[in-house]
Amino acid sequence: MRRESWSCEEPARMKVEIYSDIACPWCYIGKRRFDRALAAFEGAADVEVVYRPYQLVPDAPAEPSPHRAWLEERYGPQSRAMDDRVAAIGKQEGIDYDFDAALHVNTVHGHRLLWLAEQEYGSAVQAELKERLLAAHFSDGVDVADFAALTDVAVAAGLDRARVEAFLPSDEGRAETVRELAHAREIGVSAVPTFVFDGKYAVQGAQETETFLSALRQVAQLKD
Repeated sequence: MRRESWSCEEPARMKVEIYSDIACPWCYIGKRRFDRALAAFEGAADVEVVYRPYQLVPDAPAEPSPHRAWLEERYGPQSRAMDDRVAAIGKQEGIDYDFDAALHVNTVHGHRLLWLAEQEYGSAVQAELKERLLAAHFSDGVDVADFAALTDVAVAAGLDRARVEAFLPSDEGRAETVRELAHAREIGVSAVPTFVFDGKYAVQGAQETETFLSALRQVAQLKD
């Protein structure tokens, strides 16, 4: 009797690492577009998405100040037109930017929380936390350096309150976050969002959903 040979190998998983900052408006748009592309991708169940830290303004202060005032000081009177353009594009993605309420502040503790979420709760919870941090910063005028505010956002995303309250004032995750920030520079990430597929292929910017979907399909084909 002839015996058939059957393969029980599981399909190779694809890993997408998204380098972005909580204080990057285009990262919010890029996340929404990538999320739609992933939802339309036939192999979405075999894709792991992990958010990696990047800081557009690493020396931003720990104490918040109005975003509008900071941006005008940096870019001049045309800064409001910049915000208006982003807000109009964001509206098409279901994002309600409120730049008049947004605060300019350091994002390192938010990145530490994202590290904790990925380490202890998994990529799905990390993605939910990322979405909520972006909304808190850009739509709700939340100080994303304030530990009490960060704790509420984290708990809403699924993290344990006691764990977060102990984590934030400590040094836990700080060295790891600093190393990941340095790694981003080492591999040439100089603008965000940057999407790295399987550590080999990069797509930079808040591309259209169709571009992300095409990238997902092309990388999947290369893995076959």
